[in-house]
Amino acid sequence: MNIDPSNSPLSADQANGLNRLIETLAPHQFDWLAGFIAGHQAATAGAQPSASPGAGEADASLPSLTVLYGSQTGNGEGLAETLGEKANALGINARVLDMADFKPRQLKSESFVAVIASTHGEGDPPDNALDLYEFIHGRKAPSLKHLKYAVLSLGDTSYEHFCQTGKDFDAAFARLGATAVVDRADCDVDYDDDADAWFTALLEQLQNEAGASGIPTASRVENAPAAETATYSRRYPFMAEVLDSQGLNGRGSSKETRHIELALEDSGLAYQPGDSLGIYPQNDPALVAAIIEALALNPDAPVTAGDVDTTLAVALKHHRELTLLTRPVVEKWAALSGDETLAERLGDNKALTEWLYGRDVLDLIQGSPVDSVDAQTLVDTLRKLPPRLYSIASSQSAVDDEVHLTVAAVRYENEGRDRGGVASTWLADRLNDDTAVPVYIEANKHFRLPEDDAAPVIMIGPGTGIAPFRAFMQEREEREAEGNNWLLFGDRHFHTDFLYQSEWLAWRRQGLVDRIDVAFSRDQGEKVYVQQRLRENADDVWRWLERGAYLYVCGDAERMAPDVHQALLDVVMQESGKNLEDATDYLRELTRQKRYQRDIY
Repeated sequence: MNIDPSNSPLSADQANGLNRLIETLAPHQFDWLAGFIAGHQAATAGAQPSASPGAGEADASLPSLTVLYGSQTGNGEGLAETLGEKANALGINARVLDMADFKPRQLKSESFVAVIASTHGEGDPPDNALDLYEFIHGRKAPSLKHLKYAVLSLGDTSYEHFCQTGKDFDAAFARLGATAVVDRADCDVDYDDDADAWFTALLEQLQNEAGASGIPTASRVENAPAAETATYSRRYPFMAEVLDSQGLNGRGSSKETRHIELALEDSGLAYQPGDSLGIYPQNDPALVAAIIEALALNPDAPVTAGDVDTTLAVALKHHRELTLLTRPVVEKWAALSGDETLAERLGDNKALTEWLYGRDVLDLIQGSPVDSVDAQTLVDTLRKLPPRLYSIASSQSAVDDEVHLTVAAVRYENEGRDRGGVASTWLADRLNDDTAVPVYIEANKHFRLPEDDAAPVIMIGPGTGIAPFRAFMQEREEREAEGNNWLLFGDRHFHTDFLYQSEWLAWRRQGLVDRIDVAFSRDQGEKVYVQQRLRENADDVWRWLERGAYLYVCGDAERMAPDVHQALLDVVMQESGKNLEDATDYLRELTRQKRYQRDIY
């Protein structure tokens, strides 16, 4: 959609300039601009926000709602809090609880429960959901015929077991006799609109249960931050200036890891050690051009991407996922191409997962050509480009209006073509002095330093998993915390891959860090990993845990985290004499006490 200067109050220069700007905007930038304009209008008119109908004290005629969230990174928690706020504003008595803080047997006394659950690894529930998950799937689960419930699932369609935890909760509640108030919603990484629709349906149904009218709906502009009180968020990110980008690996390393510093000045954004930074990346222009060329399309063809009118080239660069393939995208392309081989792959989940690995949209187009496809159909076929999350590698107490990241550039070759991770290669290769990075803070309340500065801390973070522990040590240094600190770090080679080596050794000399144990896998004939260091030092690990140490693990969820967990079980069994069941209960209790926390991805 373009502005016609002859049919608007704008001058020709103003209209043309605005048209050029709109064509380059990503959805989150367009939303932010709409909110900015709305806020400016409200401020100019002296408008004051009006109270929501039904806001105020809870209405005794409306049902109470318990919102339970199971979240590893904080997305589920944020959505749960939003649902609670919306419900309370309507007079519905809502309380929001971490599943780890909810006693499973209390389900018998609940009337309405909303479950918001994410999925991790091979369809696994998040750590804080384990107790409730196992309870409702166990023999002690009670009849829930009195209970009405709703489930919102969070997941990623690029994984085989998409939204499995939410599906499991839904099936278990139904099996126990509970009644679904609304249908389960399974959300991909771009979950905002689906979650909003689910909130609306659930709250309307709760009001209907009490004979109340449906809830009013607010427009996106009304929900956007006003200019004078802007709150930057996932929907309205802050455009951060790049302050520094430097390599962390030594010459000759087989890896490329970068330390990146971004400016948060004037953003109002605040974060704590353990939080993540969300980044909206850009696709490689070379890949965009190759896709357009393969389909013989016009890069300037007008398209609509979500609620943004733009060109095909801009849509593919800013708005659509190109480097990952998901089942829904393959299903749509199979229908367009009529490729029977592709359709057969969709019938075998394991074979499909193996085939998808390492392939991108260009592979799909070249491997299953279509006779003809227009630009809009292509855009509609592809998944929205979601943000990427990076563990923050700095403490705001130490760096003030900055945020630091530790980014490993993902590069590989497949089918004779070089590939790269969308965000990591953008950050490594295509940032320059005038690049602004759209960012927001993703709070992670399940990965926090102990409040007691005297408590010991054990940090296990191979590779870029060291990032949050750099933030931890900066924070403890600023606090002058007296607690002991132990780092277990691993990578390939000592001379080239000891990330932030000079900082860690300086902290060791100063006495802030009491112990560093390293495992460089390629420096000897037999590979050595951090889990082996845990077993070698089992007696010390046990002594630290028994005197109240907090245990943190950050890094790869597929291999490292399960291997480290098994090593910890071995340590507990060896040093305490417990059997496997009791050792599992011991680690589970540490999790309940928030003394065993994981940031895995």
